[in-house]
Amino acid sequence: MTFTLDDKTILVTGGTGSFGRRFVATVLERYRPRKVIVFSRDESKQWEMEHEERFQDEAMRYFIGDVRDFSRLELAFRGVDYVVHAAALKHITVAEYNPFECIQTNVHGAENVVRAAMNSGVEKVVALSTDKAANPVNLYGASKLASDKIFVAAKHIVGAGSPLFSVVRYGNVADSRGSVVPLFRAMIERGAKSLPITDRRMTRFWITLQQGVDFVLSCFDQMVGGELFVPKIPSLRVVDLAEAMGPGLPHDIVGIRPGEKLHESMITEDDARNTIELPDRYVIKPAIFGQEHTYHPDQLQVEEGFEYISHTNEHWLDPKSIRNILESS
Repeated sequence: MTFTLDDKTILVTGGTGSFGRRFVATVLERYRPRKVIVFSRDESKQWEMEHEERFQDEAMRYFIGDVRDFSRLELAFRGVDYVVHAAALKHITVAEYNPFECIQTNVHGAENVVRAAMNSGVEKVVALSTDKAANPVNLYGASKLASDKIFVAAKHIVGAGSPLFSVVRYGNVADSRGSVVPLFRAMIERGAKSLPITDRRMTRFWITLQQGVDFVLSCFDQMVGGELFVPKIPSLRVVDLAEAMGPGLPHDIVGIRPGEKLHESMITEDDARNTIELPDRYVIKPAIFGQEHTYHPDQLQVEEGFEYISHTNEHWLDPKSIRNILESS
């Protein structure tokens, strides 16, 4: 049976963010949902979203709330079939200086989403993670790792019933508000004579917003619960990104910020024993209980010691490819 969201009710936490907006627009374009609920705490962003032409649809609903508030989540989840949990505090330095707030949203918020989904009859929940949750060196990454563990363990709590819970982990999003792209773009528009680079060796995984949305939708179709999906995506060198956006501009080396990594990892060596490879993705199966499932006829167990790290990736973007992606996204 072909996957569809027709006649389904979908709720997106953090729905006014970069991912949420693109996800909602894609759902409205491709399907005929019963309802699409944007759950977020910023009334101004909801008002702006509500008045955009692409969101003028009778299926749209806007729900003010915070994932820290369990009772509000439980109320919002009534009658919801699918949930995408995208709400999070995502800026590394903000999390480092506001640790209590980071934990409240990213960890306790994840727990609230799980409990509310179980109490409200939700069918499936996909939570968005980040490459920074693999071997984390900053509080943001550590909080998202805790969130990942909560969603994976939720299958163990629910057992054979529903909801199904899964996690999607991917790298930097090319055209999101949290990426370096808007910073470089704003500096170039102001006539900057150089661009700041933390370290010439720095590499990152790279994915566009639309690719992220499409991947989440495909995971709703494939999930059996408790797994963590990782897409096969390219890497880039940050110096190549700067060259793509500002050809010929010199680079100022400013040093790595507190909590930053030189390279990012999405699958660690310790995860390898529970990881299978599919043509377009990896799946980290839950380690706390057995799960035998065939996601694809060509799936393979990865080799012992396998790691998926940005600087050893086989797929790379050069400045020309980066420029083409930015122009088309």
